Amino acid sequence: MTQTSDTVTWLTQEAYDQLKAELDHLSGPARIEIAKKIEQAREEGDLKENAGYHAAKEEQGKMEARVRQLTQLLESAQVGEAPADTGVVAPGMVVTIAFDGDPDDTMTFLLASREFATSDIETYSPQSPLGSGVNGKKVGDDAEYQLPNGSTAHVKVLEAKPYQAG
Repeated sequence: MTQTSDTVTWLTQEAYDQLKAELDHLSGPARIEIAKKIEQAREEGDLKENAGYHAAKEEQGKMEARVRQLTQLLESAQVGEAPADTGVVAPGMVVTIAFDGDPDDTMTFLLASREFATSDIETYSPQSPLGSGVNGKKVGDDAEYQLPNGSTAHVKVLEAKPYQAG
C-alpha cells in the first residue's frame, strides 16, 4: 500500500514503542479489568439505575475508542530518525513562522502528531490547518491556511529544523 505524507505519522522508535505498549495494555489487561467491573456491576441488579454499571460501560467505550485510535496511528506510522535538515517543512520538524510576514510576530512549533505534544514546545498536526498550510514549504516560502472564522492567514516560513528531544 502506498501512503501519502498526509496519512503517514512520523514516529521515533521510542515513541512507537511507547504507543505500542499502551495499545498492548489497553487491548489486554485493561480490557479484562473493565469486563470484570461490568460483570460485578451487573451482579448488583437493576441495570437502569446502576451507576457503577453505566460508569464501567462508559469507561469501556472510551478505552475501545483509544484502542481504535492507537491501532490506526500505529498502522500508518513511519518509524525512523528525524527528517533531514533540508530547510523543508515536514513532520518531525520544529518550524518557526512569521504571521503576515511580520518578523516580530512569530511562533515556533513542532509539526507532528498530537500524540507527541510535549510541554517544551507547542505541537501542530500535519493535518491541522496551519500544519497542512506549511507542510512541504521551504524556508523563505509564504504559506496560507484557513482560520476557523473562514478568513485566510498568511505566514512566512522562517526556519525548519529537525526536532531534537531532550
